[in-house]
Amino acid sequence: MGRTGLSFPRRRHLTGRPPRLRLRRARPGDGAPTRAVFHDAVHRGASLSYSPEERDAWSPSPEVPDDWEQKLLSRHTVIAEIRGALVGFMTLSEDGYLDFAYVAPDWTGRGIGRALLQAILREARRTGLGRLSTEASLVARPFFARHGWRETARQSVIRHGVALTNFRMEIDL
Repeated sequence: MGRTGLSFPRRRHLTGRPPRLRLRRARPGDGAPTRAVFHDAVHRGASLSYSPEERDAWSPSPEVPDDWEQKLLSRHTVIAEIRGALVGFMTLSEDGYLDFAYVAPDWTGRGIGRALLQAILREARRTGLGRLSTEASLVARPFFARHGWRETARQSVIRHGVALTNFRMEIDL
């Protein structure tokens, strides 16, 4: 019989302190680890919100597409690492579109997404952008709403012949 009311500590380093988060710009070689985080976030992290068919359409394979790394390097991409392992990333285009926003499922709820978003917002303000936009999944929508983004439309996008629900959202800086 299970016991209720027990709390378990989050993963901590041997010192008892939480592991240190490091943010940096994307660089050559980040393609495979970012793709792995993306695929895992879609298939495990979004499993309660999207069906297996929807997740397979969203990310059919963990294989790195030919243009993946170049896509990351051509945008302002912030990488989150803990102990040298890539645990999340976000990208911002010059026009203010936040395209990728993913945190490894084992690391969600620990402030990584918030830290990535703060870094993206700093860059957007530094470059003079007045508004950012994104298309947030069912999973990401509450995260962005908590950080002041407003929903402008619910939409259905087609990926590999399957309709996926997401939400256009924006924030004024």
